Amino acid sequence: MAGVLRANRVWVETFTGLRIEQLGRLMKAVWERGGNGTLRGRPWSLPLAERVLVVAAYYRTNLTMRQLGPLFRRSSSTVCRVIQKLGPLLALEPLTRPADAADRLWSVDGTLAPVRDRDVGSSSRNYRFSANVQVIVDADTRLVIAAARPVPGTTADAPAWRASGLAGHRQGVTVLGDGAYLNCGMAVPHRKRPRRELLSGAEADNAAHRTVRARVEHVIGRMKNYKILRDCRQRGDGLHHAVQAVAHMHNLALTS
Repeated sequence: MAGVLRANRVWVETFTGLRIEQLGRLMKAVWERGGNGTLRGRPWSLPLAERVLVVAAYYRTNLTMRQLGPLFRRSSSTVCRVIQKLGPLLALEPLTRPADAADRLWSVDGTLAPVRDRDVGSSSRNYRFSANVQVIVDADTRLVIAAARPVPGTTADAPAWRASGLAGHRQGVTVLGDGAYLNCGMAVPHRKRPRRELLSGAEADNAAHRTVRARVEHVIGRMKNYKILRDCRQRGDGLHHAVQAVAHMHNLALTS
């Protein structure tokens, strides 16, 4: 018997924030990555479109398995298996160096994502167990270029950036960061020294820098419309897979 939620326009837009065409592109990416399985053994009780809808709705609403199960007329264990299987396949495409790298402008920032797995997060300055996630955004298109693997929330942005492994992919690209990224090889604001005034034009440079760099904060704010990034109950790599999938869906929403 069919469940309440189906892969049609009304439910897709309500529960995922994507249009039906964008869900189709997401499903195509999952299919190409082997998301439909080997077609051997017992088949899935849900078609691929509705399995992708399960994962996208879970990331968007952060409903529990027991809440999602009745919506699709499936058991909570089936919903859990679908999320565990397809979640990693929704990931953002691997980072590639753009051909026009010299003309591009990227912006990077870190955000704290609350997570319940204490092996992934740590008690950070917001008094919750959180993980620090580094995000690179194209300042012109506002597309997410890459998101690093989460590190404990007590890790400052500069060490988190150095540990992310993303620095090796930005050769030739100008990357903007805030004052926390000193000595990381990116463009940061001019610092005001004690008892010394900023040089002429430095304040104007800082204002322009803030205007462009703020775009990464806007993108992170939009990504956190997916409630999974406000309280991740997944363990192990669950937060990492969620961030990658949310970045992918954010990009689909902008480019489709």
